[in-house]
Amino acid sequence: MKVRVLVAEDDSVFRRTLVELINLNPELEVVAQCSDGKQAVDQAPVLKPDVVLTDIEMPILNGIEATRQIRKVNPAVQVVILTKFGDDENVFAAIKAGAIGYLLKDAGLDEISVAIQAAMNGEGVLTPSLVGRVMGEFKRLSASALHNRKLFDELSRREVEVLECLAAGLKNSAIADRLCLSEKTVKTHVGSIFKKLQVNDRTEAALLAKESGIS
Repeated sequence: MKVRVLVAEDDSVFRRTLVELINLNPELEVVAQCSDGKQAVDQAPVLKPDVVLTDIEMPILNGIEATRQIRKVNPAVQVVILTKFGDDENVFAAIKAGAIGYLLKDAGLDEISVAIQAAMNGEGVLTPSLVGRVMGEFKRLSASALHNRKLFDELSRREVEVLECLAAGLKNSAIADRLCLSEKTVKTHVGSIFKKLQVNDRTEAALLAKESGIS
């Protein structure tokens, strides 16, 4: 069976050319073409494409937010980004949103076809010039996550409960009421949490807790 593709691209000339080129591949079939991200989000649940090929910079809803919404509704739909933006911010934002592939618009038809078919099989494809930067960021994030896990392992069960309250924005008095503790005890726990997590204030502690999935 052919791989069903939805194309989202606001440049009408480039979109038509892209659709025509994709349809030349007997293993691919464009089932819809959209001029903005909202159209892609609206049509994806109806048409159920296997792969969405989308630009980033589009009106109404950009490709990254469209990717996030499409993947949230139907995680089985794979998304490949095809864009002129090769900066780290857009690449990492797209990957975090759920895109499995990321190509620049100077990619050839063969490269685009390979990326679509790879996405169908759950395999990611990146423009070669971006691979080193992405791998470097993943290594940094992995090292950071490992560091955070080690920090959180030092917290006692009660300190984790206090941290959850901190992340929820509760003041010491409210935390004391919720956990049936004195405010003095809560203050002691908060100070211990700051020291163990190597943070300076409640905001930093709350952000670290959220990033680590504690809250």
